[in-house]
Amino acid sequence: MLHFLQELVFNPAAVVTAAGYLGVSLIIFAETGILLGIFLPGDSLLFAAGLVASQGVLDPVALAALVALAAIAGDATGYWIGRAGGEAVLGRYPRLIKPEHIERTEQFYARWGARAVVLARFVPIVRTIVPVLAGVGRMRYDRFFPFNVIGGILWGPLVIALGYFLGRSIPNAAHYLLPLSLLIVLISFLPFFIRLVRNRRMRSS
Repeated sequence: MLHFLQELVFNPAAVVTAAGYLGVSLIIFAETGILLGIFLPGDSLLFAAGLVASQGVLDPVALAALVALAAIAGDATGYWIGRAGGEAVLGRYPRLIKPEHIERTEQFYARWGARAVVLARFVPIVRTIVPVLAGVGRMRYDRFFPFNVIGGILWGPLVIALGYFLGRSIPNAAHYLLPLSLLIVLISFLPFFIRLVRNRRMRSS
């Protein structure tokens, strides 16, 4: 399991090639729908999937469609987990889901309201917790669902398209799959690094 997580973080292109359509879709579902998948690198995986698809290994349209469905199903699952007993679930894993994660997500949700369901797709960790909090807060499902669909259609296919078109634009892109994937990992977590620096500065002042 540890080896798989290491490969997922540091060599997502290899994971994509080995896992195929179903494996990528299941990972995205787990990251968005199951709280234990909170640290799975969805952005870098999708970007790597787009790069792999640009080399003709996967069909980009089929991949984007399956990923969008997996993301929508994942958020729906997270919502119903929150609706059924999300507070107890969030408190059950204090080492994995830290209070600051929940606090950051609540602030994000309070700022953006229902739009947070869409915008959270592009923020690691937050995208896992937002649908759960929507369920905990008893947000009406007929209001949650369209935002869920919009977010799922935007996030997955857009990140895949970014990787795909970059892969098509760079000669011999296959040789750069690892460094490009690592770059996406760094970019996706950049907001957390910035917030960490700001918090330290505020404490020191």
